[in-house]
Amino acid sequence: QVQLVESGGGLVQPGGSLRLSCIASGFTSSSYAMSWYRQAPGKEREFVAVINVAGYSTNYVDSVKGRFTISRDDAKNTVYLQMNSLKVEDTAVYYCNAARSRFGVATAYWGQGTQVTVSS
Repeated sequence: QVQLVESGGGLVQPGGSLRLSCIASGFTSSSYAMSWYRQAPGKEREFVAVINVAGYSTNYVDSVKGRFTISRDDAKNTVYLQMNSLKVEDTAVYYCNAARSRFGVATAYWGQGTQVTVSS
């Protein structure tokens, strides 16, 4: 059974930090690019960050560059999102995504999401 389970969300004040975790099971996550997306109330889901299979290449949406860091530990089948200097506009449900394209077949998995609320 394929699963992506996010954790680490919660309520934090502006300027605070959180670390999200996403544990993969039921598939070989080390062969997938791993990403974080988020969806704020009334808005579409947006890309936040991605890390490639080997873990040496990352990319971020401009609004989080310099504040968020994505990393992976394939020994633990886990991807992380370290979020610093949080802003009210970072409030959203954060989703973990695993994706790969092999032999012309695209595969993607999603987690259920974890709520991040930034408020004073």
